[in-house]
This record gives sequence, C-alpha cells and structure tokens, in this order.
Amino acid sequence: MATMTWHTKRVYDPPAPDDGHRVLVDRLWPRGLSKQQAHVDLWLKDVAPSAELRQWYGHRQDRFEEFTRRYTAELSTNPAVTTLLDLADTHPVITLLYAAKDPENNAAVLADHLRAGSG
Repeated sequence: MATMTWHTKRVYDPPAPDDGHRVLVDRLWPRGLSKQQAHVDLWLKDVAPSAELRQWYGHRQDRFEEFTRRYTAELSTNPAVTTLLDLADTHPVITLLYAAKDPENNAAVLADHLRAGSG
C-alpha cells in the first residue's frame, strides 16, 4: 500500500484542498449542518462507536482512556474498517470528520487505529 495519510477534522470547520477524501465517522448527522455545507464524500456511520458505547462515554473526558480501549476493541471486529482501508487504495489522503467539540474523540481513536493497522 502507498503512503497513507489519515487526518481528523471537525465537520463544522471549512473544507480545505488538502483534506483529500472527506469521511464523516459519526453515527448521528451533525446538528445544524446541511449535507451541502458539510462537503462529505462518504458518511460511514457503521464505523462509529456502538450506540451503547457512545451513550456510556457521554463525552466525559474522565472516561476517554476506557472509551479508547473499548472502541479499539469494537474496531478490531468492525467490517466498516475494511471500507476505510479499501478507500485508502484510491485516496492517499483521507480526513475523518467528527462533530464533537473536543479533539479527543472517536475520530482520533479511529485514526490511530488505522495508522497502526496500515503501517
């Protein structure tokens, strides 16, 4: 596989030319944002944390370490990860988009997981 770059970015931030292929990785569509405003190439909600994990976490930063462990375990058996890795064959830069205000979130965990798995 060629060199792959995984970025993360808040979906509310303006798109940039260096974003590459823009993939929304949240289970829920971002509030107050139209599909046109989002400039999303793919909404891959199946790669997001399970509803149970998302509700347990509740964006509580004191739970982030445990959230990371649990979400990484989910990702290890999630077929949607293969979809992202397959995209990497034709898109050398992929930006994983998220709605959360905190940069420590599911997209960051997912990017680390993908970087670890794709060399």
